[in-house]
Amino acid sequence: MVTVRPAKPTEAADPRWSERLRLARERLDCRFPAVQAVFEKCLLDAVAVLSEDALDAYLDRARWLGKIGRGDEPVRAFLEQWPKIAAAVGEDTLPAVERVLTALHKSPNARTIAPFLRTLATVANRLLAEATLPAYLELVVSLMERSSGSIHGIHQTFASPALPEFFSQSATLLDTLTLDGLRQWVDYGLRNHPDHPERLQDYFGLRSPDSRAVWHRQRRGVQFSDHQRLLELFLRALWNDPGPLQAYPVDPEKIRRPSCDAAAIYLPDALDTHAGVDGLDRYRAILAHLAGHRGWSRPIFADNFSPLQRLAIEVFEDCRIDTLILRRYPGLRKLFLALHPAPRAGDCDPRQRSCLRHRLTMLSRALLDAEHGYTDATLIEFVARFQALLADGQGAGEAMVALALAWVARTRQPSDQSAEVHFAGTEIDYRDDNRHLWQFHELSDDEEMFESRPPPPRVEEAERLPPCYYPEWDYATQSYRPDWVSVYESLHPAGDSAHIDQLLARHERLTRRLKRLLDHLRPQDRVRVRYREDGSELDLDIALRSLIDLKSGVTPEPRINMSHRRNGRNLAVTLLLDLSQSLADKVTVGDGQQSILELSQEAVSLLAWSIEQLGDLLAIAGFHSNTRNDVRYLHFKGYGESWHAEVKSRLAAMQAGGSTRMGPAIRHATRMLQSRRTEKKLLLILTDGQPADVDVQDDRLLIEDARKAVEEAERLGVFTYCISLDPRADDYVSDIFGRRYTVIDHIERLPERLPQLFMSLTR
Repeated sequence: MVTVRPAKPTEAADPRWSERLRLARERLDCRFPAVQAVFEKCLLDAVAVLSEDALDAYLDRARWLGKIGRGDEPVRAFLEQWPKIAAAVGEDTLPAVERVLTALHKSPNARTIAPFLRTLATVANRLLAEATLPAYLELVVSLMERSSGSIHGIHQTFASPALPEFFSQSATLLDTLTLDGLRQWVDYGLRNHPDHPERLQDYFGLRSPDSRAVWHRQRRGVQFSDHQRLLELFLRALWNDPGPLQAYPVDPEKIRRPSCDAAAIYLPDALDTHAGVDGLDRYRAILAHLAGHRGWSRPIFADNFSPLQRLAIEVFEDCRIDTLILRRYPGLRKLFLALHPAPRAGDCDPRQRSCLRHRLTMLSRALLDAEHGYTDATLIEFVARFQALLADGQGAGEAMVALALAWVARTRQPSDQSAEVHFAGTEIDYRDDNRHLWQFHELSDDEEMFESRPPPPRVEEAERLPPCYYPEWDYATQSYRPDWVSVYESLHPAGDSAHIDQLLARHERLTRRLKRLLDHLRPQDRVRVRYREDGSELDLDIALRSLIDLKSGVTPEPRINMSHRRNGRNLAVTLLLDLSQSLADKVTVGDGQQSILELSQEAVSLLAWSIEQLGDLLAIAGFHSNTRNDVRYLHFKGYGESWHAEVKSRLAAMQAGGSTRMGPAIRHATRMLQSRRTEKKLLLILTDGQPADVDVQDDRLLIEDARKAVEEAERLGVFTYCISLDPRADDYVSDIFGRRYTVIDHIERLPERLPQLFMSLTR
C-alpha cells in the first residue's frame, strides 16, 4: 500500500507535490469524474490538519466508500467533510464515524450515508463545546435501528423514513437544543409514531405540530410559549398596550431582530441567558423598549436621508425612548445597562475599517450611563445637547433628527463607507430593527406598492386574555402532547339581568323549599373549642373539676382554657358549564318546549342563590371549543363577586356554540381552584354530551384526556363531580369520573336537582 506523507498547503507549488498527488490517487483508486475534480483540493485540506497515520486512514475509508456501489456522492462527501470534522473535534473520532458508516451500509439506509456526512461537519461544530460527537453518533445508530423496519413487527426490511429528515434538520435542532434535548425529541417521535411512515417523516422534518411543540419544549433558555401570558399581562399592566405578541423562530442562519407594527409585536420564540440576564428579563427589556416606541415614536420620511444618517437617527431615537422609559420606571436602568455593550474607545481603527457602529454604540452608552468614562470632547458635547433637548421637552420629531444629522456631519470619516465594518461589541441586545420608524414617499405614489400588513386585531380578540397552554393525553402512546391546547379566558359579555329574575320567578315554590333545607346547612357563627392549655378565656367547668382533683390529691387536668372558632364550611366551588352547540336543543317541559340552555340558566341561578345563602365561595365559568387552538373559557362569576345584577346579566347572555373539549377546561378550572386557600375544593361539571371536537376523529381520545385531567385534579386536592344531561352518558361518563357522577334523565327537573345535588355533596 502506498503511503502519502503529510504536506502543508503551501507545498502544492512544490515539484514533489504532483508525485504525492499521483500516489494518493492510486491509493484512493476511484474513477468517478466528480471525485477526481475535487480530490486535489480535498487532499490539500486534509494534509493541513491530519497526521500521517490519519491521512492514510482518510484515504482508505474514502476508497471503501467508492467501492460500496452507492455512486460518487458518499466518497465525495467524505473527502470534502472529514478534514473539517477532524479540525473541529480531532482525528481520533474517525473510528466512531466508521462504525456509523458501516452500520448504515449494512442496513437498508445506505442512501443516507451522503446526507449523514454532509451534515456531520456542521454538527461537529455545534457540539464542539460539549465534546459530545460520539454520543450524537450513538443517537444516529439508535434512531436507525428503532425506525427501520419496525412497522407491524417487521424487522430491518426497509429504510427508515425518519433518518433522511433527521439529517436535514440536525444542524438546526442542535442550534437550539442540547444533546439531551435532542435525544428526548427523537425519543418522543419514535414512541408516538412507530407505525406511521408519513407521520415519522413529518415529525423528523419539523412539519408536524407535535414535533414543533416538543422541539420548543426542549429548547435551551426561556421559551416564549411558556411565558406568553405573563408577558402580555406585563405589557398591559405597565404600558396599557394590548399587543398582541407573536413569536418568530430563531434561525442562526438568518439574523432577525424584534420588531413591531400596528398589528402585533414580534419576539424571538426563545431567549437564553445573555450578559448575566436571564431570558425572561430579556423579554421584559425588549417589550419595554418596543412599548416605548409604540407610545412615543412617530414615523419619519426616509427619502431624504442616506443610510448613514438613518442609522444615526435610529440610535438617537432609541436613546430618547430609553430615557423616557427610565424616567417612568427607573428600576429598568440596571437591566438596560447590563444588556447594553460598553465598547472601549480604542477598539476600532478607522484606518482599517468602518467605525461608524462603534462610535454610535459608545454614544448610545454615554447617553444612558452617566458614568460612561469616555473623554472624547465631541461625544460629551452631544450628550449634553441630547439631555438639554429632553429637559426642554423638545426631544421628539424634527429636533432629534436635527441633532442626529449634526452628529453625522461633525464625526464623519472617510472609512465610514467601507464594506469592512467593525461589529464587535456593537449589538444592543434589547433594541428592535426600527422598521416602524420609517415611511417612504414613493409608496404613496402607486397603490400596488403599499406595504401589505395584517389587519389590526378585532376588539373582542384584543379584550380576551393571552392564551394558557395545556398538554393533552394521548392514550394510544401513553404520553402527553406538550403545549397542545390553547385556552383563552375572558369575561362573558353582559345581557339583561331581568331575564334571570324572570326565570327565578317561575320557581318560587322551589326557592321556599330550598330555603328550609339551607337553614339546616347554614353554619353557626361560633363554636367552643375546649380542653386547651392556652385559650381566650377560662373554662369554668373544667377549672372547678381540676381544683377538686387537686384538693383530693389527684393530678389535675391542665387544659382548663377554651377558645372559639367560626363554624364556617371553608369550601370553594367552581361550577363549569359545557356551552357547546347541543345546549340549544329543545326539550319538552310541561305543555311546551324549552331549550337546555334556558334550563341550565335556571339551574345555575338557583344554585348560585343557594350557595350565596350558605356563604361558600363560588365561581361560575363556561367553556366551548373550536379545535385545539381555540378553547374558550368564559367567566360568569368570580369567587369574590356576590350574587348581584352584574353576574345575572352575564348569565342572561349565555349562548351555545362550538364543541366540548373537556380536558383543558378541567385543567384550567383546577388551576384556578387550586389557588384558593380553603379546606375543601369542589369542581362541578355540568355537561350534556361526551367530549368531542371538530379536529379529532378518534372518539376515545378526548374521553381519555378528560379522564387524565380528572386524575390530575385529584392529585392536586380538587374533588370533581359531573352532572350529565346526556341519556347515553352511562357509556362513557364512568370512564372519566368513576362513580362521581349523576345522570339526570329528566332534564326538565334540572333546576330542582342541581341545588339538591350540591347540598348533598357538601352536607
